[in-house]
Amino acid sequence: MTDRPIDRLIAVMAALRHPETGCPWDREQDFATIAPYTVEEAYEVADAIGKGDAAALRDELGDLLFQVVYHARMAEERGWFGFDEVAAGIADKMIRRHPHVFGDAEARDQAAQTRAWEADKARERAARAESGVLDGIATTLPALMRARKLAGRAARVGFDWPDADSVLDKLDEETAELRAELAGADPARIEDELGDMFFVMVNLARKLGCDGEQALARANAKFERRFRAVEARLAAAGTTPEAAGLAEMEALWQAVKREG
Repeated sequence: MTDRPIDRLIAVMAALRHPETGCPWDREQDFATIAPYTVEEAYEVADAIGKGDAAALRDELGDLLFQVVYHARMAEERGWFGFDEVAAGIADKMIRRHPHVFGDAEARDQAAQTRAWEADKARERAARAESGVLDGIATTLPALMRARKLAGRAARVGFDWPDADSVLDKLDEETAELRAELAGADPARIEDELGDMFFVMVNLARKLGCDGEQALARANAKFERRFRAVEARLAAAGTTPEAAGLAEMEALWQAVKREG
């Protein structure tokens, strides 16, 4: 093994995948079986960032890097590419997409850089024969994130609501359609209309300059914090949520809500 940490990690991965002396579990994995772990590790990185935990972030970044090394090793075994090609490819891409840093292009503000970035990505999609406006958006993205990307891509060619008020009008329309389906109690139709409402909500967030995923994550955290406070107050009173009635829990919820 070498002294450079990245080379050591690559060597560890190669040892784990060795066909004769490697770990049986690691030898049996393929891209499809490892992919869920890759996604999970990315979320754990985000969780460490959200918590402001530097030690956890260092650890989780290592786990995510291991996933990259794992996929690169499996690709190398198939004769496709290795880790060096992955690293070189992303370095080349970043240099190409930042000519104002690595070349002689004029300095860009954030908006100009975003436009240039999207134009470069469009050229890359064209080189891959992806001519459709929505081509290249991964189907495995979380639904809210994919909805934002789909709508954002369509908006760049003019297929968009003019403003947030227009999206709110559309949300009212979709709400009415969902209410109409409730009477029929057809699960498929109800799910379809509910999906339309979610899609409109994602677009509302986009028009308001918000990230729907982040907004929902914060709402989740707020709900969890308030509900735990309700539990704590019930426990202090010698009871539990199961034993308390809805009216009692709602009163406590409102009290907690008023406190912030």
